[in-house]
Amino acid sequence: MSRLALRPMRWWDIEPVMELELQLFPEDAWSRGMYWSELAEAHPGGSRHYTVAVTEDGAIAGYAGLMAIGDESDVQTIAVADQHQGRGLGALLLTDLITESARRGCAELLLEVRVDNARAQGLYERHGFVPVGIRRGYYQPANVDALVMRLDHQTTNHTEEDHG
Repeated sequence: MSRLALRPMRWWDIEPVMELELQLFPEDAWSRGMYWSELAEAHPGGSRHYTVAVTEDGAIAGYAGLMAIGDESDVQTIAVADQHQGRGLGALLLTDLITESARRGCAELLLEVRVDNARAQGLYERHGFVPVGIRRGYYQPANVDALVMRLDHQTTNHTEEDHG
């Protein structure tokens, strides 16, 4: 994998993120307005945490977002450009969200994943997420069900040594 750096997503990242969003999720892509709204809450004390993975030449290779309110958190989005898939970037982005959720004192981290996305489900399972339910017709307009998965922070032992 080429050298990638994680950094907070900023407003100027919305256009390149939208390019990836439309490539990766053509049926149910988020809008620019949705990203603007999410980033409006991504400040110290805000309820959102958004990260981009950037290549050495400044291109965005992936992005991820978290919502944390009270003791609950939810993966809002996670995406990796086609040419960077299968190289550990999804795991790096997911680890960033898990770490931030725990840092904020959340008891659990939830997410929805398409029932037909076995690759993503495998990534989540490797990080300790377990299936807890189905949301029928969650992904529109394709009417695809979502598998709801949960990571219970009390059962994970994230210590400083884990992040060596």
